[in-house]
Amino acid sequence: MYYQSYDPMGNVFLSTLIAAVPIVVLLYFIALHPHRDVQGTMRLGISAPYAALCGVFAAFLVSCVAFKMPLVSAASAFALGTLSGFLGIIWIILGAMFLYTMTVISGKFEIVKESIIQISFDRRLQCVLIAFSFGAIIEGTSGFGTPVAIAGAVMVGLGFKPFQSAVLNLLANTAPVAWGAIGTPIVVLASVSGLDQVTLSAMAGHQLPWVSLLVPFWLVAVFVKMEEGTWKEVFEVWPATLCAGGSFALMQYFASSTNQFHLMTDVVSGVFSVICTALFLRFVWHPKTRFLLKTEREALAKAGKAAAVTTDRSTWKYSYSVGETIYAWLPWTILIICCAVWGMPAWKSYLNTLFAGVTFKTTLLGSPFTGTLSLPAWDMPALHNLVQRTPPVVSASAKPEAARFVINWLSAAGTGVFVAAILSGLVLKLSATQWKDAVVRTGRRMATPVVVIALVLGLGFLTRYSGTDAVLGLAFTGAGVLYPFFAAYLGWLGVFLTGSDTASNALFGSLQRITAQQLHLNEILIVATNSTGGVMGKMIDAQSIMVACAACYDDPHERAHALGPIFRKVFWYSIAGAAVIGVIAMLQAYVFPGSIPIPPLPK
Repeated sequence: MYYQSYDPMGNVFLSTLIAAVPIVVLLYFIALHPHRDVQGTMRLGISAPYAALCGVFAAFLVSCVAFKMPLVSAASAFALGTLSGFLGIIWIILGAMFLYTMTVISGKFEIVKESIIQISFDRRLQCVLIAFSFGAIIEGTSGFGTPVAIAGAVMVGLGFKPFQSAVLNLLANTAPVAWGAIGTPIVVLASVSGLDQVTLSAMAGHQLPWVSLLVPFWLVAVFVKMEEGTWKEVFEVWPATLCAGGSFALMQYFASSTNQFHLMTDVVSGVFSVICTALFLRFVWHPKTRFLLKTEREALAKAGKAAAVTTDRSTWKYSYSVGETIYAWLPWTILIICCAVWGMPAWKSYLNTLFAGVTFKTTLLGSPFTGTLSLPAWDMPALHNLVQRTPPVVSASAKPEAARFVINWLSAAGTGVFVAAILSGLVLKLSATQWKDAVVRTGRRMATPVVVIALVLGLGFLTRYSGTDAVLGLAFTGAGVLYPFFAAYLGWLGVFLTGSDTASNALFGSLQRITAQQLHLNEILIVATNSTGGVMGKMIDAQSIMVACAACYDDPHERAHALGPIFRKVFWYSIAGAAVIGVIAMLQAYVFPGSIPIPPLPK
């Protein structure tokens, strides 16, 4: 049995510094290490796979040397992270990119692009519609980086630069994350904290709508400044950004508090936002002139035309019929339906018991590998029930940490995405050559991101089972009356370490409740803030950035070296976003306690 120690050096400050070494190493090699590329150009940050490998090496040293975790247990924890990450995250992203590639090969993506342009010719509003509203729908159905991949690919297809597409979609994929993949983060948070699920969802729904109002304005401002626009051009579209963010925020507030829709908050809010914004732009208001990309403005200038082009719809003709448009959107409709179905508990239960009659029992590397054909499970050797978390991270009666790789190959969200991709290929009537081309293109595009994501997820699990993550988390608990503010940063840290709001909630949900009890703070507020603060860490975790790179960059060399520049661009946005959540939590704790929902009485 490995008992986690949260002060292995006998000095809290020194132990915390050592626990932070893997993160510092990873960040340094991702964003700061100077080197010359093959063209001789000086760059900051090395290739993503090598940066991740350096972080993993540092994590093994810290875990096994400083924290005295057995090497075989550390290796098992790393393997569990890699395996779980493939089935839980990589599987989803591969399926989504496969579907996207098929739409490109079939030519239907061109129709999708033009139909989006018909909603708004203005590039600022396209950012809001695609990255924020449409991305929220995808986040609500599948989560785990899928919206960054799909919306990022759509924006690149519309002519946005790969770098700005990645940055904008990482910024947009924040406010909806707490209810990603049919509310999985909220479900896990309720499970580990022992608090009521709907109440936690409602608490998140009393915090994140303020962010939902902010994000569309934030997106437009970042995009316009990237394109060397003015602040006047940022605020020219405020009615539309207010409509998009306001409609999303209102539905997010109400849906998150209901028994029927709280797990589908993102889906209903995203759909409501798209409909409201499209109708608003079509029948109520549209900017008098449209904002173009810098390259488009330069091309117009060379042709002797004004850069500010009218948005009068009478001068624009749509090239496709209603039937052709619906047909082109079918793959994305199928994706949303499949992800929603795969997120239904009843369907998951059905798939997990589909082959319940076929059972087996054997060993793999000396550890039990048992279960049914539909739900095999492997107890990780030298790890399962052999790691004990200790107070104050958990209660004194806490059980040892389970470390079981459950192969839910049928009910996994990624399987639903792949089913959607296969159905889409059939609907699009792809030829055998096109099927092969789609597979090859997807494989080439995703090769490097898959390696990086696997390494980073393995690192995250290693920090979890060694206890280094808990040491870092405990550093926030000494904030006293300021703890509501720093509770957001604890969730932020968890997402940065694990790449997932769900995993962050599993990691720190119990610690947040224990700390709230010790400081006599409202448990619902503090525990929910772990999730809402965590959403701001989503834009800087290496996994999400690599997904953005895979979706937005065609060139393999650029894809491998884009992680550092993107990270440097979004890092301070992430810090600022978590601070916004922290301020909201402080106000709710001490100024507006009436905004904290009251949990139901126990039955």
